[in-house]
Amino acid sequence: MGTKAPISSPQAIVGGGKPGYHAADLPFSFAMLVNSVAYTQGRKVAEVPLGEIADYLRRPDTFVWVGLADPEPAELVTLKDAFGLHELTIEDMGRGAQRPKIEEYGNRVFLVLQTMEIDGDRLVAGETHIYAGEHFLLSVRRRSSVGYAAVRARCEEEPELLRHGPGFVAYALMDFIVDRYFPIVTALEDDLNQAEERMFHKAAMRHTPQLFYRVKRRLMRVRRALFPLLEVDSRLQGSRNPLVNDATRPYFRDVFDHVSRLCENLEGMHEMLTTAMQVNLSLITAAEGDVTKRLAAWGAIIAVPTMVGGIYGMNFRHMPELEWVYGYPAALGLTFAACGLLYYRFKKAGWL
Repeated sequence: MGTKAPISSPQAIVGGGKPGYHAADLPFSFAMLVNSVAYTQGRKVAEVPLGEIADYLRRPDTFVWVGLADPEPAELVTLKDAFGLHELTIEDMGRGAQRPKIEEYGNRVFLVLQTMEIDGDRLVAGETHIYAGEHFLLSVRRRSSVGYAAVRARCEEEPELLRHGPGFVAYALMDFIVDRYFPIVTALEDDLNQAEERMFHKAAMRHTPQLFYRVKRRLMRVRRALFPLLEVDSRLQGSRNPLVNDATRPYFRDVFDHVSRLCENLEGMHEMLTTAMQVNLSLITAAEGDVTKRLAAWGAIIAVPTMVGGIYGMNFRHMPELEWVYGYPAALGLTFAACGLLYYRFKKAGWL
C-alpha cells in the first residue's frame, strides 16, 4: 500500500501525498481532524488522508471512520463530495446548538446527540453529530473536552463486532455518550438530597429555594438532552436502513434500555423536586405564621400596661383611686396579673 503522509500533514489531507501542495496553499487549517481510519473486515487497515477517502470507499468489506472536532463550516464543505453530505446536514453540523434528532437521507443516517460534562459546579453542554452510510461514518464533536479515542480503541479490540461496519460504531458512540450521563444524574440526586436535608433546618430554610432552583435548572437541561434520545433510538430500531440490521439492532436496544432507565430516574427526581419545593414553601409559610402569632401574642400582652398607663396618664382631676394609699401597687399588680394570664393562655395555645 506504500507509505502515506501522516494525517496531520496538510499535503496528505488535501493532495493525497502528491507533490505541489504546501501549507501556504491551504485555504484554511485542518486542525479539526482527529482521526481518519479505514477498516476491512473489522480490522484497522490504515490511516487515510482525506484526499484518498473515495478510493477506500470503493473497496469491498471496507469502511472509513473520520473523527472531527469543532470544524468550521468551510471545512465541512470540503467533505461534501467525499461523503455525499446533504446541504442541510452541513448547515446543522456547522451551526451547532441542535436538539437531539435523527434524519435519514436515503441509505444514510444523520444523528445529533447532546453531551454533558461536569466542570466544578457547572454543567457544560456539547454536541456530537454522526453522519453514517454503508461504507463510512463521520463523527463531529463540538464543545467537548472528552474525545472518542476510548470508543475507537474499544471497537478495534472487538473486530468480530466491528465487522458489522458503521452501524456498530454508531452504537458504540451512542453508548459512550449515554453512559456518561449516569454520573451526572447521580450528582443531581446528591444535590437534591442535600437540598432536602437543609429544607428542615430553620437557619437554612430561606436559602433552600435557591438550591432547588439550581437543581431544577440542571435537571431540565439533562431532560432536554436525554428524553429525545428515546425517539431517536426507537426510530433507529424500526428503520430499514442498512446500518441497523439483525446484528446491530440488539445493541441499539441496549442503548434504549440505558436511556429509559436514566429518563425514569429523571422523572422520579422531577416529581420529588416538585414535591420538595411545595413542602419547602409550606414550611416557610408556616414559619412566617409562627412569627405572626408571636408578634400578635406579645402585642396583646404589651397592650395591657399600655392601656392602664394611658388611662392614668390623662391627668383628669377626678379619677378613681387617685388618693388611695394602695392604688399604685394595686394597679401594678392588676397589670402584671393580666399580662401573666395572657402569657399563660398564649403559651398553652402554642403562640409563644
